[in-house]
Amino acid sequence: MKKILITVLTLTLLWGCKEEKKVESEPAPAVAETLPPVSDAAMENAVIYEANIRNYSPEGTFNAFTKDIPKLKQLGVKILWVMPIYPISMTKRKATADKSIEDITDPNEKKKYLGSWYAITDYTAVNPDLGTLEDFQKLVKTAHDNGIYVILDWVANHTGWDHKWIKEHPEYYQHNAKGEVTDPLNPETGEPWGWTDVAHLEYTNKKLYIPMLNEMKFWVEKQNIDGFRCDVADNVPVDFWNFAIPKLKEVKPLFMLMESEKEYLMKGQFDMGYGFEAHHVMNDIAQGKKTVADWDAMMKHLSKKFEKDDIMMNLTSSHDENAWNGSEYERMGDAAETFAALTYAMPGMPLIYTGQEYDNKRRLKFFEQDPIEKKEGKMFAIYEKLGKLKNTDAALNGGKKPASYKRLKTSDDKKILAFEREKEGKQLYYIANLTKDKLHFTVAAEGTFTNALTGEKVTFKKGQEIAALPWQYWILTN
Repeated sequence: MKKILITVLTLTLLWGCKEEKKVESEPAPAVAETLPPVSDAAMENAVIYEANIRNYSPEGTFNAFTKDIPKLKQLGVKILWVMPIYPISMTKRKATADKSIEDITDPNEKKKYLGSWYAITDYTAVNPDLGTLEDFQKLVKTAHDNGIYVILDWVANHTGWDHKWIKEHPEYYQHNAKGEVTDPLNPETGEPWGWTDVAHLEYTNKKLYIPMLNEMKFWVEKQNIDGFRCDVADNVPVDFWNFAIPKLKEVKPLFMLMESEKEYLMKGQFDMGYGFEAHHVMNDIAQGKKTVADWDAMMKHLSKKFEKDDIMMNLTSSHDENAWNGSEYERMGDAAETFAALTYAMPGMPLIYTGQEYDNKRRLKFFEQDPIEKKEGKMFAIYEKLGKLKNTDAALNGGKKPASYKRLKTSDDKKILAFEREKEGKQLYYIANLTKDKLHFTVAAEGTFTNALTGEKVTFKKGQEIAALPWQYWILTN
């Protein structure tokens, strides 16, 4: 990542309230640490896992999740992204996307609606439904013992309506013409997003900077986390990130993931962004709306938009995608495995969302508990093999010094995707029929290779015609 000098805003602009004092940097807790600080090198071959603690188990607790962390290590996971763990506001709590619990009269029915993780009452507390702070500390320690870094979901754009700042510091919030605190508005249109269960913070008031930084520092200094996944990061002014991230990294090295694909936020602020464009093209190809030609055009576009050391997170699902657009099986059908493999083979870092390793095919409910069924099936073994390959083969490096990406010519480039990754003398090929039809094709690759998922030897000769079933793919190493 390019290093640039950040001009720190003057303290006189930021320190507006006597009760909001700067938290001095403190060392991380004095615990026996088994994991070195996060580094660029560690990110080259990492897999990231999004943990939906509420829906991971029938208990929906930290402890129920923590005992399975060794399974994540088995899948090659090196970064654990934990969805928000903070207390959730009751005021305006949602029961469905368009209905509040205030619209429900039956008190027993109200109890099942737990609200959105992103409607936060207190940034430095944990939701008692999940367990205690000590339980979370055990989760972090267990992850570190298994070689896994922990990043927390951070919601800097808005708070829940029960946050103390609403009453104590209304000036921290956006107001409408009537002087009322508002829910978030689309910065491009000025129209509400529909996120009525949260109140929009207003960063034009720079008095908010220090308090928000202090809330983040609590988790780095006191709880030894290794970074943040920042929700709707491009809705928060870049000036805040320019101010806060360097100060957080003064405490310890951190890994910063943004829910955004804005390239201007990767100029020294964030390490990794969302691969939204690739994700949407995958969905469209699976649904027959686009072809491999659109994939090639997108890859060329991204190579110009981003620098070589910008990392993108590759995904076929996430909490938002699953809840609002459907599981990968609903969106991609029989192509789901093919595109899962592509997220590992292409440049970047692959994401596994809670339940994908257990073949979950359901939309998980967003505002109530809806536990997955943890039964190992087809995908657990596939993710395990893909994770091992990602962790060990330099040809799949996808960090700040990624392996090269070279498109291979085929006899049908609108239907067959074939590319080579190469680094340090290691080569890997991804070849796939990205259609629902049986095809015959040739590819510009010669030699004898090993199928990374089956261990079988595969020999390609010049001009050899290859038969491919619908959505069939190969990951080949030499």
